[in-house]
Amino acid sequence: MIDLHLHTTASDGLFEPAALVDLAWRAGIRTMSVTDHDTVAGLPEAAHAAASSGIAFVPGIEITAVHEGRDVHVLGYFIETQAPGFDAFLEEQRADRVRRLSAIVDRLAELGKPVNRGEVLASRPPGQALGRPLIAKALVKAGHAADVREAFDRFIGDRKPAFVPRKGPTPAEVIAIIGRAGGLASLAHPGLLKRDDLIPGMIDAGLTAVEAFHSEHDTPTTERYLDFAARHGILVSGGSDYHGEKERRRTSFGTVGLPRDRFDMLKARVARVTKDG
Repeated sequence: MIDLHLHTTASDGLFEPAALVDLAWRAGIRTMSVTDHDTVAGLPEAAHAAASSGIAFVPGIEITAVHEGRDVHVLGYFIETQAPGFDAFLEEQRADRVRRLSAIVDRLAELGKPVNRGEVLASRPPGQALGRPLIAKALVKAGHAADVREAFDRFIGDRKPAFVPRKGPTPAEVIAIIGRAGGLASLAHPGLLKRDDLIPGMIDAGLTAVEAFHSEHDTPTTERYLDFAARHGILVSGGSDYHGEKERRRTSFGTVGLPRDRFDMLKARVARVTKDG
């Protein structure tokens, strides 16, 4: 099993990097990538644990781009985390996450659904990223929602009363950042984004792949993006997008992933890019 879309406590996952690697081994995953949101803080620990377990490890990330006020998630694979300017870019991304969460907390207070600002915006460890799930958990703790899903559906999900749009780089800019870090860029879960009209422009900007295999892609959706990739001459990636035992994608962990031949095509592409660069 090859899973190229996994999250740790460095962003919004429930497991520390080493614990996630252990779970991956037990689930039969033998090649994995940690792709935390806007941070690479979990990669060193995950890479060390993977090497100890005999799991092949791909350094990855999931960077948030913005198009017309909407998040567009771009996965980066085989990245060089020490590339010039990469860390500074990610710190700007994380700073905007803090700004956004603060604005959401303000809106919730205006709606009469206050949460503990200090708990949500507590000092984060260096390099780690904050996200809306923290506010969702705070809403549950305050008694304003029964669970995290209800918190998103009623208050903080896209276009809900307390939603605050993100500010940030365009998809093309994110693709360029990943490229300058020596990585390959793949559009995350395009079946959830539902903006296939954006993909040709992203391909022109250097997009290498689309994530055809994903926990929330049914078979027709997967087949559609396999066909899309073939028609546009790009590759595909895949993974469970697993965050933790309590979330809805847990049943896909160890069952949804990227076929070996497709992974070999990604490796061949990055090898060619490295040689040409």
